[in-house]
Amino acid sequence: MNSTPSNSTVRDQEKQAAARAAVELVKSGDVVGLGSGSTAEFAIRFLAERVREGLKIVGIPTSLQTQHLAEQLAIPLTTLDEHPAIDIDIDGADEIDPQLNLIKGGGGAFLREKIIASVSRRFIVIGDSAKQVHRLGKFPLPVEVIPFAQALVKTKIERLGAQVKLRQYAYGNPYVTDEGHHILDCTFGEIADPAVLAQKLCNIPGVVEHGLFIGMAKVALLGKDGSVVQIRR
Repeated sequence: MNSTPSNSTVRDQEKQAAARAAVELVKSGDVVGLGSGSTAEFAIRFLAERVREGLKIVGIPTSLQTQHLAEQLAIPLTTLDEHPAIDIDIDGADEIDPQLNLIKGGGGAFLREKIIASVSRRFIVIGDSAKQVHRLGKFPLPVEVIPFAQALVKTKIERLGAQVKLRQYAYGNPYVTDEGHHILDCTFGEIADPAVLAQKLCNIPGVVEHGLFIGMAKVALLGKDGSVVQIRR
């Protein structure tokens, strides 16, 4: 009997295809932003293969988890202090719209991810085909906040029309980011104007960063139907 691959298996295959295509864009001598999350992990592992084959690069990780993985795989690492300009940044996304605006942050690392993307000459987004959406907003938008202002910020975001939930560990404690902050997951539904919402969130005191990446990605590589689709802005 022939078995049909599960949705998760297909998604993983698509992620791997996109990740491998992105890693092929890395050149010797590049400073590389190392993204976080399941799709970025594939890219890091493929990049490590190229490093073992002789590719000379240095990476800047976007999370402690990514740093630990890169160290295990013997990818040379550096810091933003030493390399404030990055040649290529490869990272995943939770949603990608036709203008390559993104929602990122399902894994909680979007603050460092946005910092790295902001100083990258090429920000390459990778993902499976399910990440492509007509309009952002089905995936909850994460907002990183300082704990001191958490209740205040929650109320103000609710007034913008969102259902807001504090991200927690399975055992009930608040999720804590690498920078020691909390995350509010905000469900807006379809976001009519991501840029306007991004500015409104930035204007709330106590908000450290949000997961809307507006106009930052230059290229998206998406695995789909056994190949990789390239979307450019």
